[in-house]
Amino acid sequence: MAFANPSRDEIKRILEASRTIAVVGLSDNPERTSYMVSEAMQAKGYRIVPVNPNAETILGERVYASLGEIPFPIDLVNVFRRSEHTPPIAREAVAIGAKTLWLQLGVENEEAAAIAQQGGLNAVMDRCIKVEDSILLPHGKAKS
Repeated sequence: MAFANPSRDEIKRILEASRTIAVVGLSDNPERTSYMVSEAMQAKGYRIVPVNPNAETILGERVYASLGEIPFPIDLVNVFRRSEHTPPIAREAVAIGAKTLWLQLGVENEEAAAIAQQGGLNAVMDRCIKVEDSILLPHGKAKS
């Protein structure tokens, strides 16, 4: 059966429930899409946890070389990597107990989605988290 993204209502629920977002492939270059999207999400109240083996701090946050090195719970793993690199990231997301694997706009991999779903995670592909958040939570996140 072909992959289908969650409904808009379900994506809204995912965003409302997510506080801590690990961003795999987050660049320290402010001109890169990953930086701009993550900066906007940080401004909306999400904690951004950069995952990039080639940097020390991004957006004022400590950078981790891999998901497995993050010493605290992650709600959502947002991926800015080429599609073919996503299955190992999906396995790492399952291993760390994340709740959602989110592949950014232009990133699609049925195997990665299947790994995430079989591991109990929500899976979203080929969607921009910033766009979805802006549409579904235009006034920001409800404080819990």
